[in-house]
Amino acid sequence: MGAADGWTTSSSSGLWRSLKYEDIYLKGYADGHEARHGIADWVTFYNHRRPHQALANRTPMAIWRDGITGALGEGAVDMTLRLDTLARCPHPHSHHNSQRFS
Repeated sequence: MGAADGWTTSSSSGLWRSLKYEDIYLKGYADGHEARHGIADWVTFYNHRRPHQALANRTPMAIWRDGITGALGEGAVDMTLRLDTLARCPHPHSHHNSQRFS
């Protein structure tokens, strides 16, 4: 199914309509930098906090989590929320490469 698919077309046009009327037209961003940050905030709100009628007044992220966790239910670990807390570890080959270039 491609972009000409009716579901894709209607759902994406609804997203853009919501973005325009709920954010862009109301805020009238001064420049691209401001728009980029404001739109990113709105997309986060849209996916995590805004209830959707088509999803029985649930958020897209709640629907996604239910599909991912499946039988694990509450025992599932959502790694998307923990990525910023992970310590940065060098790749196993990083030590080898740093010795080669020193």
